[in-house]
Amino acid sequence: MKVLVIGGGGRCHAIVDALARSAKVEKIYCAPGNAGIAAQAECVPLKDTDVDGLLAFAKTNGIDLTVVGPEASLAVGVVDAFREAGLRIFGHTKAATRIESSKEFAKQIMEKYGIPTAGYRAFSDYEAAAEYVKSRPLPAVLKYDGLAAGKGVVVAESYDEADAALRDMLLDDRFGKGRVVVEDFLEGPEFSLMCFVSGREVRPMVLAQDHKRAYDGDKGPNTGGMGAYSPLPFISAEDEAFALREIMQRTADAMVSEGCPLTGVLYGGLMKTRDGVKVIEFNARFGDPETEVVLPRMKSDIADMFLAVAEGRNLPEAEWHDFAVLGIVLASKGYPGDYEKGCQIKGLDRCEGTVYHMGTKSDGDRTLTAGGRVLFVAGRGLTLEQARAAALRDVERIECDNLFHRTDIGHWAIKN
Repeated sequence: MKVLVIGGGGRCHAIVDALARSAKVEKIYCAPGNAGIAAQAECVPLKDTDVDGLLAFAKTNGIDLTVVGPEASLAVGVVDAFREAGLRIFGHTKAATRIESSKEFAKQIMEKYGIPTAGYRAFSDYEAAAEYVKSRPLPAVLKYDGLAAGKGVVVAESYDEADAALRDMLLDDRFGKGRVVVEDFLEGPEFSLMCFVSGREVRPMVLAQDHKRAYDGDKGPNTGGMGAYSPLPFISAEDEAFALREIMQRTADAMVSEGCPLTGVLYGGLMKTRDGVKVIEFNARFGDPETEVVLPRMKSDIADMFLAVAEGRNLPEAEWHDFAVLGIVLASKGYPGDYEKGCQIKGLDRCEGTVYHMGTKSDGDRTLTAGGRVLFVAGRGLTLEQARAAALRDVERIECDNLFHRTDIGHWAIKN
């Protein structure tokens, strides 16, 4: 098969890497790709939201299957356009993508179908939202009701911090014109459960956990994720079975009932609270950086799963390796705020494990930084301790003056 992967970050590098292991895949294209993806796929200079350009490329080049990485591509209707043209594509329709693109829609679905989550209220008026937040205990959980590249959630520890976030989202339109969802604060370890979903059929992936805060000890601002690992020893088989049955399966069934069935990946950002497992958020695609630790553990051929979903066939069971994977994000200094681009990266050829490129570009034979999160350095081992040690060894081999990273990824599971 000829396969087109839409996107260009670390998640898409992991998807390309998984497809490269398939005996069924002869040629991989990636639009737009990045410096690391270019080693395994032919990069195509098209934006991931250029629906007409992507469709024309797929037709001209005889693409057999397209796999969508980013939520932005799904939200502009790339899947709808490809299906209307009779092309096979893995990903959700624009209507189904609302499970991620609208926090309020997702909350309404959970409320209607009895899917466990935090209580909430939604606001479009700043004054009303501020008054409501001030009437409630801290911390305040504030979520922009739309796509915000993983940065639209603030857990405010003070009313001043909450007020600044509300002004950002409702007065200054930092992420665009939209509403804000104010949620009850939940406590407990978070974890990610991603599933391949086709209508009512749900096939779970192995569990992962990412670390949102920028600095060691879970300090600093929220980011798109500074590292991840799999498996999770603190989530029991009973917790996992409950999450699959009462959250992921029930959500898939709900979306069928609502007339917008899921046909891609449903990502459950979940929390193990004192009152059981509850939903923090849903995403309509592979998580980033969780994908970079989950897909390396997939033993079965991912192309079979992608095709089954794209064609509406019964989904195969997925097999998984027992080894552990832990990865560390190298991010540009200043991220998630302002940061410099174009800094040279050296030493990648000395790394012994897998390095997924998140925000890089090529300049001749040089690799340069081109984003906030730049590299994802993945280590593997029989245990999480071994996997973290392997990842840290490779991090030390990489040279770039403008990168920083966390050293405590996995601390929920590794007690040292």
